[in-house]
Parts: sequence; structure tokens; C-alpha cells
Amino acid sequence: MAFIERDIDEIKDELKERFVLTAKILYGRELSELSQNEVYNAVAAVVKQYTTENWIKTNKQYAINDNKQIYYFSIEFLLGRLLNTNLINLDLKNALKIVLKELDVKLDDIYNEEPDAGLGNGGLGRLAACFIDSMASLSLPAHGCGLRYQYGLFEQKIINGTQIEIPDNWLRDGYAWEFRKPNKAVNVRIGGHAYMKEVPGEENLQLVYEGYTDIMAVPYDVPVIGYKNTTVNTLRLWNAEVNMDFSDYGTLTQEEINQRQEYRRWVNRITEYLYPDDRLSDGKKLRLLQEYFFVSAGVQSIIRHFMRTHDNVYDLSDKIGIHINDTHPATAVPEMMRILVDDYGLEWEDAWDITTQTCAYTNHTILPEALEKWDVGLFKEMLPRIYMIVEEINRRFLEGIRKKYPGDEELVRELSIIENGQVHMARLAVVGSYSVNGVAKIHSDILKTSTLKYFYKVFPRKFNNKTNGITHRRWLISANNDLAHLIDDKLTREWRQNIKLLKKINNYVDDPDFLKAIKKVKRARKRDLAKYVLSHNKVRVKIDSIFDIQVKRIHSYKRQLMNILHIMYQYNRLKNDPDYEMPVPVVYFFGGKAAPGYYTAKETIRLINAVADKVNNDESINGKIKVIFLENFGVSLGEMVYPAADVSEQISTASKEASGTGNMKFMMNGAITLGTMDGANVEIHEQVGDDNCVIFGLRADEVISYYENGNYNAWDEYNTNENVRTVMNQLTDGTYGNFQTLFDYLINSNDEFFILKDFNAYIEAHEEIVRRYQDQDAWLRSSAVNIANSGIFSSDRTITEYAEDIWDIEPVEIK
Repeated sequence: MAFIERDIDEIKDELKERFVLTAKILYGRELSELSQNEVYNAVAAVVKQYTTENWIKTNKQYAINDNKQIYYFSIEFLLGRLLNTNLINLDLKNALKIVLKELDVKLDDIYNEEPDAGLGNGGLGRLAACFIDSMASLSLPAHGCGLRYQYGLFEQKIINGTQIEIPDNWLRDGYAWEFRKPNKAVNVRIGGHAYMKEVPGEENLQLVYEGYTDIMAVPYDVPVIGYKNTTVNTLRLWNAEVNMDFSDYGTLTQEEINQRQEYRRWVNRITEYLYPDDRLSDGKKLRLLQEYFFVSAGVQSIIRHFMRTHDNVYDLSDKIGIHINDTHPATAVPEMMRILVDDYGLEWEDAWDITTQTCAYTNHTILPEALEKWDVGLFKEMLPRIYMIVEEINRRFLEGIRKKYPGDEELVRELSIIENGQVHMARLAVVGSYSVNGVAKIHSDILKTSTLKYFYKVFPRKFNNKTNGITHRRWLISANNDLAHLIDDKLTREWRQNIKLLKKINNYVDDPDFLKAIKKVKRARKRDLAKYVLSHNKVRVKIDSIFDIQVKRIHSYKRQLMNILHIMYQYNRLKNDPDYEMPVPVVYFFGGKAAPGYYTAKETIRLINAVADKVNNDESINGKIKVIFLENFGVSLGEMVYPAADVSEQISTASKEASGTGNMKFMMNGAITLGTMDGANVEIHEQVGDDNCVIFGLRADEVISYYENGNYNAWDEYNTNENVRTVMNQLTDGTYGNFQTLFDYLINSNDEFFILKDFNAYIEAHEEIVRRYQDQDAWLRSSAVNIANSGIFSSDRTITEYAEDIWDIEPVEIK
């Protein structure tokens, strides 16, 4: 594929003309009178002008070629800000910077005017965003399909050490990158009653679906721009809107007016919030409704578009692929069956063949509680026709299992999609897909041997691994431009298109000048983060300290609690052990949100901040330890944090993290992994070896053995391990306040994630980090080795594997 290389001198006059004209058209004022936000919107509008030309060409080329196209369904797409990456991908950034400087505008000053799109929470959404970036950059005919939330998860505020959730109204001023497409709206049916009835003279029963409510799904399309090519794919986000005519209010009774207003409020709630609180029945209904809403809208739209350009619905699976990203979009399987059987009149067997040749599924979790299950009563109430189809899928599936494995009713129970009054969405996705993949080698192995072992027994050929990846365009080229230029100096810019070439940096890991340059870049990024911390946290940190960082969703299995307990241990040593020395000061950074209803996670945040308050204000320790909680961590803050890290904390309980992608972002920016043999840490260790990461703790087979045999007792660890007992007692003795609930959690859950069991090993791992850091030459070499071997964790590699092994698609040149 050819790559765009724009000549700055040739394009800057055109850019300037477009920008000035666009600003005047949008606001009718001189440039000098515009606010920063108005300048940002004008710049975004100009970028969209360059984008739409290739967007039209891309869609036209796909139609001419009749290429197979993939649709990646995900409940989250955590995009981050798009202006900088769009400019980089279009090769317009340098020219625009010059043009704006001539107009007394600084491009860097307007980036912050763009909101972080509130379309996701954490790793799942960030992965999906990386994937669609790679799809476009690899010139693959593949698109995203999700929900357009009015509010993000929430804006996190830390008040008196406690997480407070504020609505994240990211759409307050609109979204510059979206295109509303009301002409492509579809209706989604919810509720009502569905049943089959006999028709006189007819052999087959007839479907009756009545009393349902129609919800209009309107697509908002966001262009996904490939890196320096002419491909522009589509992220389609569905918005719930009212499809009733409200113009006749004057003729309605008050009761009718109230009913319509209630309908409007109900519809607006569907796409109002990301992840509504599902502790109560109303929240559960809303969450299921969200999932089906975007799936139904997406599948309807895809099949409608296909049938406009093709005569034979039986060719669908040859030209369309639907990828189910985790269980949230699993209703794509019965929804596709509904459309093929009800709308196109296909026989069940034919519809099933098409569906199971179209859908593929990625599993993202080993945790049983995260494998979605819906109560049959709720599912049937909200989606009566879909429930009928799921019942029939299950009946036919189990009929085949009983024939193949006669008398094995335990196997039948473990495979049944509807079991114990619940609809098991992961089981539905596995049965209805031709491919089932995990997202790291160890995760895929655990799926086969534990989580989905019964399905692996029946469908061994479906299962495969696709280790996750990240887009190096955002997480290295955009986030750490100085490091990218340093790599350019050694490899030329060719590595930016072909990330495999990054491996050649191994030739320079013993070059003193190169290592000195890496150190300079790292110090600059640490200085940027230190300035941010001084401004936002009012804490001064030394950039000569080790920057030890753990940023991810707050969850017990990710073990932020173990991290802060270790800091308490280290602080105790500084205060009470005259022989204890810390040759290098350490700044411990935490960042991440706790789900509003997850009390243990929120208490962990409170503990982190309580320890931070005590440690940061204790002058007697001479700044040897600082603790920083980064409020409202998200993509844009991450672009500052990942490049600044010396140590990457990846300490989840072995066997619990499917993959992780933060570990890859840290690695690509030269941080050293301190972690367990969990998720993609295993593969990072394979790439860099023991000398260039620090591994500790129980292995996955040991953890699983403890669970199966029940031969671990948290009280024993408390009673026999003085290090554990001391910090545990401090949770309740008032040293940091009252954290009895965390003490009780660790004991009453029998230390379910082995925080206490791994505690001494974790202490030793930190001591090893400090020992290594003191030898700066060796440390910098390790940093360079991590950078050099991080290319395998690019999402370009991952998506190439999906395209070749699962989707069967090839790059398309846009002429």
C-alpha cells in the first residue's frame, strides 16, 4: 500500500485558506475574536474536509470491489481525543502547526478543548479503539459498531480522600467528529408479547408479535482515519431517539401528553449513561435494553445495506462478518436469526448456517461473575421474540449434544444456554460463532482447561488465541513524540508503518549515546508529569525518584490494595527501623475509577489517599516516599502517564487478568514490568527475559490449585507473617483512620485474590527493582530492550492475525 507524504510547502497555503474561510463561515467573525473552543471547532472542521474526501472514496471502493466487510460490535470504544491522532494520520500536523503559528494560534493550546469521548470505561473500550485504528491503518475493510452515550461512566472527583461520581457530560458542546445520519435510522422492538399460533389450512405455525414498543435508533458516524493512507472506515454509534410525532399536543388530553413525555424520558434513558447501575431490577432492564438496542440496530443496518447491493441473502456470510467483543453484543446471534427467519422467511437450518458462519466471539474474562447472565423472567419480558429464538437455539443444540454424548447430563447442564433460570450469554456466543478466541496465551489456555472447558471438548477447532495489542500511533508516536523521533534517527521513519522493524532497536541497546538519549526523553516525560502533579495534587515530587505507576480500573483482583499495603510496610520501615535505607526515593502513582456500587474498591481508594496524606506530609522521611492518586484517570491523562513511568505495576492475581493492555503501553515507552505471571505479562516476560522485568508471586496453576483444594487460610498468613499482621492491624488501629471493612474483606473472603499470600514476594520484588535502578546503565539498557521488543504488542499484529485467521479479509487499496 502507498503511504501519503504531504509536502508542507505545497499544502500550507491551501490549509490556511480553508481554515480562515471555515472559521468565518462557522462564526461570522474575525479569527482574532474567536475563543479557543471556536478555534478548535474550526480546525476540526477543516480536518473533516480532508477526511470526508477519502471516506467517500473508501466506501465507493468497497462497493465496487464487493469486498467482505467486518463489523466489530463493542459496548465500549474509548477513543480519547482525536484531533492530534487524526492530524498525524492525515500527515497534516506539521503543516497546520506552521499555518496556525502564522495566525498567532498555537496548535498545542487547542488540544485540551476537545473532550475525551465518554464511550468507554477501561481496557475493553481502549482495546476496541486501538483495533479500529489498526483496521484503518492496515487498509482493512472493517468498522466499529457501538452506542452513543450522552454521559460517560462518570467524572471522578476525590473529596476528603473519597471518590465522588460527577456526571461526565462530554457531549455538552457537541462532538466535532460525528456525522448524524437520520436517513439510515432503524426501529428496534422492545417488550410486548410473542407467540406462535396455528393458522387454519397451514402446516406451519405463524409468529405473532404484538404490544411491542418501537424505539428509533439513529446512527452517528465517526470517521476512522488510517495512518498515512487513503482508508477511512466508520465507527457507527447508535443513539436512541423518539420516533413519535409530538406536533399534535394541542389535541391531546393531559393524560396522553403525560404518556408521551414519559415515553420520551424512557427512550432518552437508553443511551444516556454508560453502564447504568444494575444492582436493582430497573438498572438491569436498562442495561439489557442498551445491549440489545445497539446490536439490533447494527445487525438490521448491516443486512439492509447488504440486500440493497446483493440479490441473494444466502451469500451474506461470504460478504459480512460480525465480531462479538465480549458478551455484551451476544444477542447478535439470535437477532440475526430473527431477521433471517422472520423478515426474510428462511428455514431455521439455513438461517443457522448463515449466522454461525458470520459471527465470531472474543472472550475477555476468566472471572465467572463477569460472564454475563440474565434472569429468564427479565430477558423474556424485555425481549420476548429473542427469548423464543434463544430457547430454540438451546433446544436444538442440546438435542445434538445428547445424541453425541448419550447419558452425560452433567455435560448437558454445563453447556445449556438456559440453565438455573438464567440465560448464559457467553454460552450463547460460543454456540452461535464459528471462532472463539482468548486475548493472551495464558488466558486462552485457561478458557480451554477451565472457564469454557466443556465447550472446548465439543468445539475444539473453534478455539484460538489472539493476544491483545495497542496502537503505537497513539501510545508512542503521539504520546511520546521525542522517543518516536529518537527511534526515527536509528531506523528511519519506516518503522512507523511497519512496527515489526522496531525489533532492530535491539542493535542499539548497548550504545551509550542512545541510552543517554533515552534517559533524556524519560526525564522530560517525568518532568511533565511532575508539573501536572504539582498543579493538580499540590504535591512536589522529585524526577530523580523512581516513578512507580499502577493505573487501571480499581478492582480487588488487580490488587491495588496489595500495592498500598506494601507502601504502608515501607513507611513503617522508614519510621521504625534505623538500619533500613532507601537509596532511591520512590513516587507511587495510582489512577483508576471504582464502580459506584463497588464498596471494597472505593474503600481502597480512600485508603490510598489516607496513606498519601500521612506520608506526603511527614517531613521526617525526607521525601523518600510520595504517594499520588491521579484523579479521573482516562485516555488523555494516560498519554502523559505511560511515557513517564519507570516501573509498570502489573500485579493482578495470576489466572485472573485476561490480558491487560496498560502493561503494553508502559513497555512500549520503556518502563520495566513488575508483575505476576498473568495475562500478557507472560508474553512480555517471553520477549524480554528475567533480566528486563521483575516477576513475583504465585503462578496460575498454584492459584487454581488453592481454589480447587481449599488448602489456603488467610488467618494462618495473618498469624504467622509479621509483615502482613503489622499492616493489617494498621487498618483498624487508627493509624490511617478506620478501615475495618478492608480488614474484614481480606479475612472473610479468605484473601480471595492472595494479597497476603503474595505479600512477602511483592516486598522482595520491590527491593529488586531498587537494586536494579541503582545501576543506571543496566536500567537504561533494560528500558531499551523493552522498547525494542514491544512491537509484537502492536494492535497491527493483533488485527493482522484476526484478518488472516478469523475474518478472511485482505487490505483494500483505495484509489
